[in-house]
Amino acid sequence: MKKLLFAPIFKLGFILVFICVSFTANAELPSTVAEALKKAGIPQDSVAVIVRAVDGTNPVVALNGTKSLNPASVMKLVTTNAALDLLTPVYRWKTEIYQDGVVSNGVLAGNLIIKAYGDPSFKSQEFWRLLMGLQQAGIKEIKGNLMIDKSYFAKNVGTRNTFDDETWRAYNAMPSAFLVNGRNTSFKFVADASDVNNNRVSIAQEFALPELQIINNMKLTQGACGEWRSHFGYTVKTKEAGLKNGETKVGSTVATFNGSFSPDCGERYLELSVFDDDQYAFYTFKKLWRELGGKFSGQLQIQDTPVGAVKVIEQLSDPLGYVVRDINKWSNNLMARQLLLTIAAEKTSLPANEANGAATIKTWLGSKSVNGSSLNFDELVIENGSGLSRTERISAEHLSQMLVSAYNSPVMPEFMSSLPILSLDGTAMKRLKDSPVSARAHLKTGSLDGVSSIAGYVLDNKNKRHVLVMIVNHAKAGASKAAQDALIEWTYNQ
Repeated sequence: MKKLLFAPIFKLGFILVFICVSFTANAELPSTVAEALKKAGIPQDSVAVIVRAVDGTNPVVALNGTKSLNPASVMKLVTTNAALDLLTPVYRWKTEIYQDGVVSNGVLAGNLIIKAYGDPSFKSQEFWRLLMGLQQAGIKEIKGNLMIDKSYFAKNVGTRNTFDDETWRAYNAMPSAFLVNGRNTSFKFVADASDVNNNRVSIAQEFALPELQIINNMKLTQGACGEWRSHFGYTVKTKEAGLKNGETKVGSTVATFNGSFSPDCGERYLELSVFDDDQYAFYTFKKLWRELGGKFSGQLQIQDTPVGAVKVIEQLSDPLGYVVRDINKWSNNLMARQLLLTIAAEKTSLPANEANGAATIKTWLGSKSVNGSSLNFDELVIENGSGLSRTERISAEHLSQMLVSAYNSPVMPEFMSSLPILSLDGTAMKRLKDSPVSARAHLKTGSLDGVSSIAGYVLDNKNKRHVLVMIVNHAKAGASKAAQDALIEWTYNQ
């Protein structure tokens, strides 16, 4: 009997040893990825990689998985996943208009108040629709001032604190409870190739505000477009705004462009944030109200809604399930920051701040589990929820666990559809277009000086889905794209 039992036990032991050896081998970095990192001059101790099946227990590739690293924009995956689960995909932001005075024959004898709730997707089209609704409600002329109530967010969240020396770039804009067009001024550059001798370069605002003056010193030059942004510079000067009896007198702004532009560039765009949130909202209000035939000659006031004010209309945003697509597919930092503050406002106390939003996400993660283990991420640091930060941190292992949890959650369809589709759209549009893995991965990218990351889902050639995370923190991180692509292809083929 002992002899008969020995063979099965021996075989079982052999199988277990084989499995362990196989797992250890597979857990190593694939050779194509290792070679690409070596060629880029990036040491493996500066890289974290996790690849795991969405229904598996252990990673099939694991390198420095527990290392706390700066994730850049893949941090948006944490923020948007938490928002979808905590607020639900049908959550909508509201924007309200109140009147503080009596309306007679279409004339409001008093102030108009806009009470804002942090909508990250409130564009000029939505503003136009809101003001059209106001006129349909019977107000055609405003004898008082425009008041904006931004009390939903804490006052210090809108303080300009630039990430780098590109002070006026749109990604450096701060959040606001009343954010119009992301307070983004898009400058369109067009060269007239038939008139090189006259040095004609057209610069125009996509949404023109008369308070912005453009001084165009640009000249045409022949040659390839190349790195077109490196061929010119700009300065922005804002006339000082003044205060008078509680009224904000906003100033004007001058943007000056110097340098050259090639006809080979066709149309190009530069996104700047040259006004603060109050200025941009006020200028846009005046422009749209005038175009709708309304009358207004008052000033801007920033204060809470008066107790006796009467609500006139309310307008709702698109659902969160739609809004997260703009955040993740195009890596919109300001919208992600607005979202973190919305989580804080809805789940903690008012006014909302980033610290409360971060604490809420950590608590939410702790309520989740993967393979019986709670998602307690001790190394997690959330500064603003966008990844545009030098202090935000997460490990590749924990990010992969969250992605597994998200895949097996009720909000999976909305979350997954918000990620860029490899080679088709968003920030992954130009990657691996001629590869078999094209269109078979949903991946969020991230990039800062010294940081490059990618994370999401890959559907392999047997239609099995895997979570993939790769984070590089190194001076040469920008050269890791080939290694990332090699990892994506290995995951597809493995």
